[in-house]
Amino acid sequence: MEFELTLQIVTLLFATAIVAGFIDAIAGGGGLLTIPALMWAGVPPTAALATNKLQACGGSFFASLYFVRKGFVRLSELKLPLACAFAGSALGTIAVQQIDAGILDVLLPFLILAIGAYFLFSPKVTDDDRHRLLTPAVFSFTAALGIGFYDGFFGPGTGSFFALAFVTLAGFGLAKATAHAKLLNFSTNIASLLFFALGGQVIWILGAIMLVGQALGATLGSRMVVRRGSQIIKPLVVTMSLLMSLHLLYSQYHSILGF
Repeated sequence: MEFELTLQIVTLLFATAIVAGFIDAIAGGGGLLTIPALMWAGVPPTAALATNKLQACGGSFFASLYFVRKGFVRLSELKLPLACAFAGSALGTIAVQQIDAGILDVLLPFLILAIGAYFLFSPKVTDDDRHRLLTPAVFSFTAALGIGFYDGFFGPGTGSFFALAFVTLAGFGLAKATAHAKLLNFSTNIASLLFFALGGQVIWILGAIMLVGQALGATLGSRMVVRRGSQIIKPLVVTMSLLMSLHLLYSQYHSILGF
């Protein structure tokens, strides 16, 4: 890896990881900050994605730990969804090396924008639980497995997809859905990290430094979820959905638009 790791770059990436961890714990989308920051520092694209998974594991782990300690999540009820999300992510990581992901480049910005619109306009998005549409087993083998596959295959907006699935299919309130989404996202992050590590793509020292920043930001963000629930989650999900959509659209079409 030919890039210079200076104190200034490390400090900037550490600070970026703190902000990204805070955002990720609440709404997802922290990769919008960390991946461009890593590439700005001179990290090659594949290594940037791999190192980002390492630091994201820190954020999702500490956010998950906080939610478990506060009683938002019962691990005994999540064994099957966690396993399915892990398996889906592993399969997605393998598949992305064999299949053209170009179709997702076109569809994804609009899918993420639709998620933001749902959270903005739907009266069902509150902190109150409702009737679930799928049994835990069916949810695990459909939503958890499918979104896990997507995270390994492509990635952006995974936390938002998990949260939406828990709200619409499992009948969870928004704060509870966000907490459960973070645990499943930790499972998919671990699966992707393992495959990236096997390929020798992870920059461990840099990823570990950013992991500490992610842990700090995620702890602060998860506390905000517990304290303020949908009051902070809804506007941040909507904002991050819009930013992710604009970022993805710009990445695709900036050369055509000429700027």
